[in-house]
Amino acid sequence: MSAAEVFTQASYIAASVLFILGLRSLTRPDSARRGMHLAAMGMLLAIAGTLAKHEIVRYDFILAGLALGTAIGYPLGMFVPMTAMPQRIAISHMFGALAATLVGIAEFYTLRNGLDVGHGQMAALGFEVMFGSLTITGSFLAFGKLQGILPGVPITFRGQNAVNGALLAATVGLFVWLVAQPANPRAFYAMCALGLLIGVSLVLPIGGADMPVVISLLNSYAGLASSATGFAIGNEVLIIAGALDGASGFILSMVMSKAMNRSFSNILFGAFGKPVEKARKGAAELAVHPISVQDAAVQLAYARNVIVVPGYGMAVAQAQHAVRELAELVEHNGGEVKYAIHPVAGRMPGHMNVLLAEANIPYDRLKEMEEINGEFQNADVALVIGANDVVNPAARTDRSSPIYGMPILNVDQAKSVIVLKRSMNPGFAGIENELFHRQNTHMLFGDAKSSLEKLVGEVKNV
Repeated sequence: MSAAEVFTQASYIAASVLFILGLRSLTRPDSARRGMHLAAMGMLLAIAGTLAKHEIVRYDFILAGLALGTAIGYPLGMFVPMTAMPQRIAISHMFGALAATLVGIAEFYTLRNGLDVGHGQMAALGFEVMFGSLTITGSFLAFGKLQGILPGVPITFRGQNAVNGALLAATVGLFVWLVAQPANPRAFYAMCALGLLIGVSLVLPIGGADMPVVISLLNSYAGLASSATGFAIGNEVLIIAGALDGASGFILSMVMSKAMNRSFSNILFGAFGKPVEKARKGAAELAVHPISVQDAAVQLAYARNVIVVPGYGMAVAQAQHAVRELAELVEHNGGEVKYAIHPVAGRMPGHMNVLLAEANIPYDRLKEMEEINGEFQNADVALVIGANDVVNPAARTDRSSPIYGMPILNVDQAKSVIVLKRSMNPGFAGIENELFHRQNTHMLFGDAKSSLEKLVGEVKNV
């Protein structure tokens, strides 16, 4: 074995270890930053090891690709605001899946359109291209929905599930045919085209409430495609990294589905998020109790136990820094502030954790739903900032509600609830929130950041 080969294998082993350690560190907020650094170091070693492989005959195109990737990746990482992070992640999944798909197509074409491809290698290539192509269009549509280019509510039509099933059956049929007869370029490229169509048909009927699960699932698909790429071209680090990505994304999707009390099939085919006009009209007649900034400030200034419940509205208003400033004032007055994090709050997994960490809020104040739910009954004030469906008591009481059975934060059990919201419009589920009409709930209408800044000013004067 040459020195270059030894370096490549050593780099791959070190990279794999760093990927595993990095993923392990992501399980806790206080170690997540270290995990990202470990994973980035692992990727650097993987790239260095690949560049030392003897199969490379010229470096000019590789260097051009590295330069182009850096030119695209650096602005995406440095300048995209945290409020746009969900759609940035969706578009990143698209790029990863596109790379895997193009590698698969190039490998098939280079091996004389399948003439020199064995049955096992064809299975890996077909799996790679099939999952890669559907992730390309699926991620792009998820990006469009999150960015507001496409409607956030489900887009459905009669017989949609039957069409989706037919597309999937045809694609799997072509995959089986290719494994049996690899030298079949028409079937290969037809499978690529059908994969692209499946990605569109899968994401169109999915509403905004399910987008965190969809992003996680697409991440899993991209990882599986990358792992299959490793098998197809004989690259060990791709196999390991792709398997870690695919497995972790799938596990995260299951965790979030459990948090929503919904199955994968219901998420993919249930059209969750469609407005329910009948429910809106019925609840609109109930009383709402507005509160002034001055009265809300008095409650917060004298509260001993405050629980903040962040939601997507906080992200849109970029109000996380104002939240921290208000919390510091409450703590200065002798109160205690904790943050209740629902698993599917926001538009991506861990969205609220990332935003609050950006505002330098201590990690030990961020409490997961299971940990904090028993404390609401002792809270003087629960401050809900832009959260909606994850605090709706209908999930416990209304069997006809589309969110019935979904675990929620027990905000309604607090002594007083103050909700910061722009209007009475429903959340992603398209239903009215019973919490907003409870006797112990008061609504502070307006932009979350502006309302919090006013609260800060008033608390200082109490």
